[in-house]
Amino acid sequence: MIEARHLRVLRAVAATGSFSAAGRELGCTQPAVSQQIKALETSVGTPLLIRSGREMRLTQAGEALVRHAAGILAGLTAAEEEVAAIAGLRAGRVRLVSFPSGSSTLVPTALAALRAAHPGTRVFLEEAEPPQSVGLLREGDCDIALAFRYEGAGGGDEWDDLVVRPLLTDRLVALVPERHRLARADSVSIGELAGESWIAGCPRCRGQLVEVCEGAGFTPRIDFATDDYPAVVGLVGAGLGVAVLPQLAVESVRPRGARTVTLEPAVRREIVALTLPDLARVPAVAATLEQLARAADR
Repeated sequence: MIEARHLRVLRAVAATGSFSAAGRELGCTQPAVSQQIKALETSVGTPLLIRSGREMRLTQAGEALVRHAAGILAGLTAAEEEVAAIAGLRAGRVRLVSFPSGSSTLVPTALAALRAAHPGTRVFLEEAEPPQSVGLLREGDCDIALAFRYEGAGGGDEWDDLVVRPLLTDRLVALVPERHRLARADSVSIGELAGESWIAGCPRCRGQLVEVCEGAGFTPRIDFATDDYPAVVGLVGAGLGVAVLPQLAVESVRPRGARTVTLEPAVRREIVALTLPDLARVPAVAATLEQLARAADR
């Protein structure tokens, strides 16, 4: 294996014409230069220099190696500088996957702060709901996944292999048409909505809705299902049914024609940022996680 330090010594010998002059240029002794040239010749399996008295000439192999050395060493220097820039957050790339209500609330604040602090770091954003987003993280298709899980739901060990950065606890609220009989109630139980038409959200939220309703003794009649929170709000506002949405989702949409009512007993979901253990040590990823935590704390 050819080592970069040996190439630098060979170039210095070729440029100065002697071991002693190369040593002075490199800041080392003449014997040290000689030893490194011998190590390089052993590595490549052929002589690189012809020594004749005080004169020294490159062999054909030596000439070829010196010719390639310039590009090799330049590439290594460029690589070292790029890695140093990434480590110092002067550059870097983060691939972030978030569920929609996180994309419209937490993510903008976090990324604006990240850009202000580290303008050389670029973040690429895609949207996906868990568990798809978590799968993308495990498959290497993103660096951070913004995800959630409901309190009391099974699968508490589903993230054991990941670094979990808790962000906030998001409470679900009931969403009813503004002329609904419960529109001005201080709170509502899920059972009071048993006979209503329902508008359901994403598959995981839909499953949670059915589970909560069945726990209250009924199965919801789901007339509409959509992953688009503005569509859910619009359908409720048009009087086509009721819904249960995370507070974070309601904050991202202006609920025209609809009103939110506190849901009792409380149903909550845990919002987290997930990454892989090795990625957590990457400066740009760590900085993004920190800004997401700060955005959630506001």
